Amino acid sequence: YEILLIDNGSDEQESIEYFSYSNTLEKVRVLRYPAPFNYSAINNFGVEHAKGSILGLVNNDIEVISPDWLTYMVGHVERESVGCVGAKLLYSDTRIQHAGVVLGYGGGAGHAHKNFPRFHSGYLKRIVATNNYSAVTAACLLVKRAHFNAVNGLNEKELSVAFNDVDFCLKVHTAGYRNLFTPWAELYHHESISRGEEDTPEKVARFNKESEYMKDKWKKLLSNDTAYNPNLSNTHENFSLR
Repeated sequence: YEILLIDNGSDEQESIEYFSYSNTLEKVRVLRYPAPFNYSAINNFGVEHAKGSILGLVNNDIEVISPDWLTYMVGHVERESVGCVGAKLLYSDTRIQHAGVVLGYGGGAGHAHKNFPRFHSGYLKRIVATNNYSAVTAACLLVKRAHFNAVNGLNEKELSVAFNDVDFCLKVHTAGYRNLFTPWAELYHHESISRGEEDTPEKVARFNKESEYMKDKWKKLLSNDTAYNPNLSNTHENFSLR
């Protein structure tokens, strides 16, 4: 394996020193991306420099819990029928942050079983079983390079920050592959710890624009998630009845 660490204008001395040290390690390369933050562009940039046939997109606010996380995810992504593989992600207080993505929440998409306890089994055991979802978060996502290239990676133009992972997964899904979630890869996701929340007028306007793009492009799928029962809520992320 190789680790590509992409530095998007970091200015904290501790980070700079860490990058300098990391760049001396055999399997690590630090790549500079000195441009405005664009999640899609940064990941596409990393893929351009990667050498492997399997790609792992991992946010800088991810912390490993289970040592075998990569083994489980690679085992699934190598399967011929599988597209994207997502992990079980927890908030710092161990509540569930991600256990798959459900389409239609709030008219867009949301995380399945969000805020459930870490060891809850979930709706029909879906938290503790590897199962299909239409999408998974790219905070920790594995995919074959062939699939990534076939759908032209992440959308840098229309989806610079939000929904780019859902859009990517749906492109892979419509190409004929199954996206799935596995609970056996368990990691912390300290969500938005480096970028902050969508709490400025500029960020809100950008988010709304990206949300509208998703609704226009994926209207049919967003209203009919094939991995989610239509009798369940599309406003609450807890699998309650409508």
